[in-house]
Amino acid sequence: MPEYRKKLIEVALPLEAINKESAREKSIRHGHPSTLHLWWSRKPLATARAVLFAQMVDDPSSLPNEFPTEETQETERQRLFRIIEDLVKWENTISETVLHAARVEIARSAARNKGVSIPRQMAPAEVAAALKRFAPPVLDPFAGGGSIPLEAQRLGLEAHANDLNPVAVLINKALIEIPPKFAGHSPVNPESRKKYLHKEWEGAEGLAEDIRYYGNWMRDKAWKRIGHLYPKVRLPREYGSGEATVIAWLWARTVICPNPACGAQMPLLSSFILSTKQGKVTRVEPVADRVTKSIHFEVRFGPGAPKGTVNRLGAKCIVCGSSVTLEHVRAEGKAGRMGTQLMAIVAEGKAGRIYVPPSEEHSTIASQAKPVGVPETDLPEQALGFRVQLYGMTKHRDLFSPRQLITLTTFSDLVSEACALVLADSNDNRAYSEAVATYLALAVDKAADRNTTLCAWESGMDRMRNTFTRQALSMVWDYVETNPFANAGGDLQGTVQSLCEVLDKLVRGIPGSAQQLDATSIANSVVQPLISTDPPYYDNVSYSVM
Repeated sequence: MPEYRKKLIEVALPLEAINKESAREKSIRHGHPSTLHLWWSRKPLATARAVLFAQMVDDPSSLPNEFPTEETQETERQRLFRIIEDLVKWENTISETVLHAARVEIARSAARNKGVSIPRQMAPAEVAAALKRFAPPVLDPFAGGGSIPLEAQRLGLEAHANDLNPVAVLINKALIEIPPKFAGHSPVNPESRKKYLHKEWEGAEGLAEDIRYYGNWMRDKAWKRIGHLYPKVRLPREYGSGEATVIAWLWARTVICPNPACGAQMPLLSSFILSTKQGKVTRVEPVADRVTKSIHFEVRFGPGAPKGTVNRLGAKCIVCGSSVTLEHVRAEGKAGRMGTQLMAIVAEGKAGRIYVPPSEEHSTIASQAKPVGVPETDLPEQALGFRVQLYGMTKHRDLFSPRQLITLTTFSDLVSEACALVLADSNDNRAYSEAVATYLALAVDKAADRNTTLCAWESGMDRMRNTFTRQALSMVWDYVETNPFANAGGDLQGTVQSLCEVLDKLVRGIPGSAQQLDATSIANSVVQPLISTDPPYYDNVSYSVM
């Protein structure tokens, strides 16, 4: 048996370059796997790629016949460092030149460990054959977001991903298992087949083309079915009158004031500020009618917004000024008496986003939405970071407005319809139709993250914040209901596009697999693997209930 050789990772790494590129990834959105689907504690691709390379490649100190002195060893080590420094750059993610150089070194070390010497000068096909023959498969038994198996595959290695959570398994299937199965597959949709009659489709290009086509088909079908629930808004005279597309509706939750002399529906707002952008500072101003015990909202420009009406200590009634305990608010929620009131509408103006006063027509349309066939599944009674149960939200459907439930069930139904359409267009290729449907389902799931009543408005950016900004479900008092047909946050068209940009950055043809398995089951799943993993932190995230 060949003697053990130290690997590069045991001796030294160009940590500064790895850390720099890993930190830089946080600002990269287009094409990054993090935009495929949300996952917690996703490892930077640069880190995973560098660590895998350094795990596989021999350190020069283990090769005294080739590098007999410390000086020659250090020279060779610096050469390997330069490969890593190129390898970790986002621009080189799919650079065949850079990846080939890394794969050559991995293949040579893997062959050397089997007692075989292979040359450094090899064609890509020869390197692929050497890796398949000599390199071990890579297994991540806690695969999570899939960075490690994805980067193993990118380095030419057979990749295997295991996880207990089915969402993590699906993410890994979408990254490493499905694309290689349909590498070079031509799109089956009639529009692309007619338009690109003689085009050669590389990698997952054809798959992505179909996902875009059938995703747009779903959006168009959904608009025909439920577009009436998302009307345009009439603009005030100061905005030129006419109509504009609604970007979002801003709602405040309400409870009944416990003061017997009042009994108003008191709005619960954490802030009255709509925008803090320079030159367009905007606020919503409550106007109380102490005779009718009612409140309406007006949009005002400039600073001067009052403090919110609710915080961790309790709430305050705008009409009578009474202080209200959070226990009362929670009791009202659990009794099913928590309501909502429209406080402003965000619309697309000629010079950007504008804020329009609430409309009775829009409130009425929202209240008339009657969802059917929604899930009746229960939220956990108690889970780390889940606080909404305290306010009567005990089922998953409670996290959505009626209009959002109609929209998401419509999109979900259309995934099945699109799958059937792909099946017919592909001459009954069931595996391919299910693959396209998988990505469409992921797109709907991504849209769901921006279509709950736990989305807040970011006044500094004039945009909505998604539900899972962290690993928790905390109460949001004044929430955003986005328009999923406005080409803004939560639009299916946008989630489909960002998903397809990920497919464009994936490697071509190297097989991978993802399974839902306990980490102790690895012995029977992969033969003699190289295990590279980052285990989950104990009790950090409620994985089982996400």
